[in-house]
Amino acid sequence: MQTSKPSVSLSPLLPRPFSLPLKLLPVAWHSRALVAALNRIFAEDLNDGEMDFLQGRSVAIEVSDMNLSYRLTLNETRFVENINQAENDLTVRASLYDFMSMASRQVDPDTLVFQRRLVMEGDTELGLALKNYLDAMDVESSRVLSIVESVSRKTMPVYKKLFGR
Repeated sequence: MQTSKPSVSLSPLLPRPFSLPLKLLPVAWHSRALVAALNRIFAEDLNDGEMDFLQGRSVAIEVSDMNLSYRLTLNETRFVENINQAENDLTVRASLYDFMSMASRQVDPDTLVFQRRLVMEGDTELGLALKNYLDAMDVESSRVLSIVESVSRKTMPVYKKLFGR
């Protein structure tokens, strides 16, 4: 009798050579670009204090298949790079494809956590607050979020075809 293992959906991984251009640039450059994008995407909520739970907290975003890590914090009403703090309060790690899956709302974070494709380490309460905030976002009311969702949704099939296993 043959037993079968439960199948875990594996996300396509970006081959290392494709992450090389970002590796050649100083991390500060693309880190600043990420912070600027996040400030633009979440501008209204930042101004309204919706993300104050991140105030002064160090969050690392790690893109595992690109071997890139970004550290940021909320300083008043803006995200800023956080290069001074030795430890992170929260680390969020996933592949580029899995981040795209969440941005396109094709997969919810809970599913990725249960499949061990999204890892959150550190302050559990902070991680839960961030997850709940992201789950509750009204994408339709934000032009920028709608664009991010649409671009992610349209890019994913191509990404999967190119880099799928």
